[in-house]
Amino acid sequence: MSVYEGEGPPRLGWEMWKKFALGGILVVALTATAVASGVLLQVHETIAVFQRNSTPIPGIDNELDKVEPGSPQTILVLGSDRRYGDKKAGLAARADTIILVRLDPDKKATAVMSIPRDLKVDIPGFDSDKINTSYALGGPKLTVKTVKGLLNVPISHVVNVNFGGFQRAVNRLGCVFVDIDRRYYNANGGPGGYATIDLKPGYQKLCGRDSLDYVRYRHTDDDFVRAARQQDFLRQAKDQIGLGKVFGDRNELLKIFGKYTDTDIARDNDAAILRLIKLAYESSKNPIHEVKFRGGQSSNGDYVEISRENLQTSVDEFIDVGVGSLSSTAADEQQKRMKPKQIKARKRLAPGLMLRKEAGENHVLTIATKQQSLPVYFPKAIVARGGYVRDSPRLYEVYDRNKNKYRAYRLVLSEGDNGQFYGVQGTTWKAPPILDNPTDEVRMRKRTYKRFFDGHRIRLIAWETPKAVYWVSNTLSHRLTNRQMMDVTRSLQRIGQ
Repeated sequence: MSVYEGEGPPRLGWEMWKKFALGGILVVALTATAVASGVLLQVHETIAVFQRNSTPIPGIDNELDKVEPGSPQTILVLGSDRRYGDKKAGLAARADTIILVRLDPDKKATAVMSIPRDLKVDIPGFDSDKINTSYALGGPKLTVKTVKGLLNVPISHVVNVNFGGFQRAVNRLGCVFVDIDRRYYNANGGPGGYATIDLKPGYQKLCGRDSLDYVRYRHTDDDFVRAARQQDFLRQAKDQIGLGKVFGDRNELLKIFGKYTDTDIARDNDAAILRLIKLAYESSKNPIHEVKFRGGQSSNGDYVEISRENLQTSVDEFIDVGVGSLSSTAADEQQKRMKPKQIKARKRLAPGLMLRKEAGENHVLTIATKQQSLPVYFPKAIVARGGYVRDSPRLYEVYDRNKNKYRAYRLVLSEGDNGQFYGVQGTTWKAPPILDNPTDEVRMRKRTYKRFFDGHRIRLIAWETPKAVYWVSNTLSHRLTNRQMMDVTRSLQRIGQ
């Protein structure tokens, strides 16, 4: 090696600057590559865990639609319902739950649409029957073919979930706080019958078996209410379970997922799984939008039926989800820019409401006198064709994830139709997860209300006092109009006011 000596420090010319710059870029690039390789190694290890524990669905590939990388994907989620008693009795497994999920990060929301299991459809190769019969006749493969023929929507992936995995995954994720709209009770389970359940109304934490009983319940309501309940549970779970929790515990969750699900991606290559993970991550930043399946019960009640026009409307909303709704990020940005909007109170109640102050006072009298730490408010205005239900009011205690105890109560009111209940909740827990990320805030008659929308409909309105927070929950199907929700909420008052 030659060494050149000069009379002083050398002056850096343009070529030397380029070399230093190039060297700096290489150092940064190599560092970034090392970090990326570490992350990629973790992802590949995660994929290996998934592949070792998962089971592929035989013969499903030819029924699924391939999409370009980065394009939206539709996933069909099937919940198979085969209880131990059914298996002993020789009863076939049924598609107890049929849900479509649309992953499209370019939209303002992730679309979720439940298909009623009693929907009358044409099953390829068979006669017309309930759509869940396609599962009994040909498993996930025939169900995919049937759903595609019905909706004319490409389906990219299918996941067939055994309900045992559902409850184990909920437990692993630390359970879910759920706003339970009313009393759920059935003690007469058995082969071919309804599952047992025992849940009381009010905001509370649901773990494995209770969460499964809740989403599966269909004893005293119909497929539409059940679908709304399942979608509401998914929305509340998504809002509470962050990506950090899922990623940090990903291997154990994937073992559960693999053990209790069958899926087409079980034997996919790493690149295909990575594309789906990336799409799911990007879509997870958006809120869940529950798309209503616009069907109705047949005249004899045996089937759910839907007109071609209503079917196309449901499909269009599923594909073009997010129109007219705010994402959680947009809502946060909007609230930083705006003060609560002033709303002028109307003298007349919204159509369908009526004043029932005395009935409300009598209803809450027993719990209002039992404790002082939680002031009890009741609505003067209620839905005219409904009323308070027998299992209300409920006074109880709720615990947060750190096991701190709070007082709580729940009032349950019927909207008038089967399975449709709205409610008033109060609690000394000032920051329950359900009140995170409101869509907007409005001010009326010296109260500031936080409003939570699903599309154009208000699903919940909350307000705060120095001692507690209170909210009014719409029915699972969002049957109360926005005006009704506002009028019921602003009518809340204490006994003697």
